[in-house]
Amino acid sequence: MTITTDRPQASAVAVSRRPTLSGRASFGLQISMLVLLLAASSAPTPLYSVFQSEWGFSPITTTVVFGVYALAVLAALLVVGKLSDHIGRRPVLLAALGAQLVALTVFVTASDVTALLTARIVQGLSTGAAVGALGAGLLDINKQKGTVANGVAPIVGTASGALGSGVLVQYLPAPTHLVFFALLAGFVLEIVGVVLMPETASPKAGAVASLRPRVAVPQQARRPLLVAAPALIAVWSLAGFYGALGPVLVRLLSGSGSFVLAGLSFAVLAGAAALSVFAVRNIDAHRVMLFGTITLLVGVAMTLLAIDASSTVGFFIGTATAGVGFGAGFQGGLRLVMPVAAEHERAGLLSMVYVVCYLAFGLPAVAAGVLVEHVGVIDSARVYALVVMLLASLALGGLLLRRRQPARQQSAPCLGT
Repeated sequence: MTITTDRPQASAVAVSRRPTLSGRASFGLQISMLVLLLAASSAPTPLYSVFQSEWGFSPITTTVVFGVYALAVLAALLVVGKLSDHIGRRPVLLAALGAQLVALTVFVTASDVTALLTARIVQGLSTGAAVGALGAGLLDINKQKGTVANGVAPIVGTASGALGSGVLVQYLPAPTHLVFFALLAGFVLEIVGVVLMPETASPKAGAVASLRPRVAVPQQARRPLLVAAPALIAVWSLAGFYGALGPVLVRLLSGSGSFVLAGLSFAVLAGAAALSVFAVRNIDAHRVMLFGTITLLVGVAMTLLAIDASSTVGFFIGTATAGVGFGAGFQGGLRLVMPVAAEHERAGLLSMVYVVCYLAFGLPAVAAGVLVEHVGVIDSARVYALVVMLLASLALGGLLLRRRQPARQQSAPCLGT
């Protein structure tokens, strides 16, 4: 009996002496993981032209590669998006980061399109599994700052990956390997951080049942999500526009083959979006979405005029303006929806929000890639931009109609600094 009781005590002492990160350090770690995951997802973008010249595949293949990644993200969101609400954030994150190491290793050793597709599928599954757990983990630590971080980190990560990869491809040797080696090192450090990170979610029964794909939103979040969804669809369709056509449009308008300049359009969009998230963080969520959709409309219209005038400067000014709308619309939607979720519902609800966003991001972009094959880049850009403006107009109409109706519930409280 003595031996039996002493061992648990010794184990408890060992566990208590295990170094753990503070709440602030854990919060920063999870932000960095969200940024790095989205950076890894966009890092291959500047490399597609290099792969295309080496392997000789058609432009439509690039669209397929883009599409399988988006589908893999959606599959992971639907299957394991709620899992961390049941087994904890750390196990899901460790598995997702391990899969990310596998995907990057496949990228490093890739020699054909099949390997590229495999890497993107594994990467999509990893990202989809992680984003719900990370977003919910940030809310576990600080609901207000976590909502802001969930709006900023994915935008910054997506842009920094494309721009950083472009810089490496432009100026450093081994362009198809160096980017992925750098990301591998980053994810190894992130895994160490997760091992030291305290768990923020309590275990809850129903883990196996949560793996059954279903579109379910907590009752108290349904009305806010219905209000936010049109704005979320509009702003993420804009992101898909720049992901699919931004680099080639910059090259056509500027006449430059620079990888850095090609990645700059997404960086400008995301930089303006991130700044706008901080600028509007103390404003009512409905007003933020209203401002975002109007600014998005103006920015896309400016971009269209710049394309017609073959103006590179005008294109970037329109991009920055649209980016302000992107950030405000995305942040307003998150602030309206996420604060109403209970702790055990956060990962699942955030996964549903991301399902909406990735559908809006992926499907129009794939359609644009197909359209390019038939009508060319410029006409495809015009059609895509007009569709984004139509979506933004529908979102704006819904928000204005909502404002005229008596408010039955308060929107999310304003966020402090």
